[in-house]
Amino acid sequence: MTFAGYNVLAIALAALAGFITGAVWYGLLAKPWIRAAGIKDVSNKPPLGAMVLAAVANLVMAVMLAGVIGHLGPGAEQVTLRNGIVSALFIWVGFIVTTQTVNYTFQRRRRMLSVIDGGHWLLVLVVQGALIGVMGV
Repeated sequence: MTFAGYNVLAIALAALAGFITGAVWYGLLAKPWIRAAGIKDVSNKPPLGAMVLAAVANLVMAVMLAGVIGHLGPGAEQVTLRNGIVSALFIWVGFIVTTQTVNYTFQRRRRMLSVIDGGHWLLVLVVQGALIGVMGV
């Protein structure tokens, strides 16, 4: 199932997998993340709007990652598990971790917050890249 040259099923599954990865990651690391983020009131669940935003962000990320992987070269032989993961790693190092490190440093955030959030985005990108690489762009 494709739309505008994109494998819609691969992108949708990658977005869903990224969202679930985040839920599991922050579920496991909730207490250290709350401490690192300096959150005082933990009595409420995340607002619905934040969850919707996270889902949409994962979808946008999956679409963009598919576009990057699709531009590796002509033909399906360039869209592989390996290239999906390598593309995800390059994007994480080149854009995610660098931007996050600068922002968190100027915001005087705790290093542990950067480690937890950075690890989350690394895992999300690798999971998405692997799925898109296996299923095709």
